[in-house]
Amino acid sequence: MSSSSDSAKSQIQSMREWIVEHKLRAVGSLWLSGIAGSIAYNWSQPGMKTSVRIIHARLHAQALTLAALAGAAVVEYYDHKTGAKSERYAKFLPPMDSYSHKD
Repeated sequence: MSSSSDSAKSQIQSMREWIVEHKLRAVGSLWLSGIAGSIAYNWSQPGMKTSVRIIHARLHAQALTLAALAGAAVVEYYDHKTGAKSERYAKFLPPMDSYSHKD
């Protein structure tokens, strides 16, 4: 039982890391899938004009985009609080002892 929960945790952790690294791609994918799903749903509803279907799909996609951006902000805040972001960028910075503090 422990190994399955560990596997689920590592899968969730790897998904979270991918989302952190690719925020715009994640938001764009969510938006695209949201608008496609909304168009598919609206087209299955009889008696609606095409313009109304498109407007509804756009409104649904906007709501999903706002939710995704809020989620990305929460992930960013969590990374900032835990220090994970500074660890991620530390590999690109030179070591602190290489800086000279002389005038």
